[in-house]
Amino acid sequence: MSVMDGQRGRRRSNPPPRTASRGYPPPLTDETPVYVISVAAQLSGLHPQTLRQYDRLGLVSPDRTAGRGRRYSARDIDLLRTVQHLSQAEGINLAGIKRIIELENQVAALQSRVAELSAAVEGAASAIQQREAAVHASYRRDLVPYQEVQQTSALVVWRPKRSSEQ
Repeated sequence: MSVMDGQRGRRRSNPPPRTASRGYPPPLTDETPVYVISVAAQLSGLHPQTLRQYDRLGLVSPDRTAGRGRRYSARDIDLLRTVQHLSQAEGINLAGIKRIIELENQVAALQSRVAELSAAVEGAASAIQQREAAVHASYRRDLVPYQEVQQTSALVVWRPKRSSEQ
């Protein structure tokens, strides 16, 4: 919709739309629930009643709106396709598919945890190296590192100077 300008008959364009940099609209990701059940059914090639059954069984759990309507994300659609493939092409029953999905989620969580711990170890190693460098930098430069003396059979005799020789 355009707005009338101060001059008669001239229209000026609408203000520029809000962009994602301002936070509106929120950025869409694979996790963003945007598809209603009918669209999700079309995208996955399944019947809407099959999607409801998968939801009841806990295979694919879409987000819910305030009115309890299902909203599927792109990741949910991919999961629906995977469930369909495992069921029809591989002949795996729904309980087996649920277990496969649980194990895949567990593997993903463990891989994420390993990445976190690896980052923590790298950070700790870096901190240790910095502390070690600080300790080495604090050494007094007038100290001489200890070196082992080789054992010899030479005999050294010490005679104190007499007070008359000074």
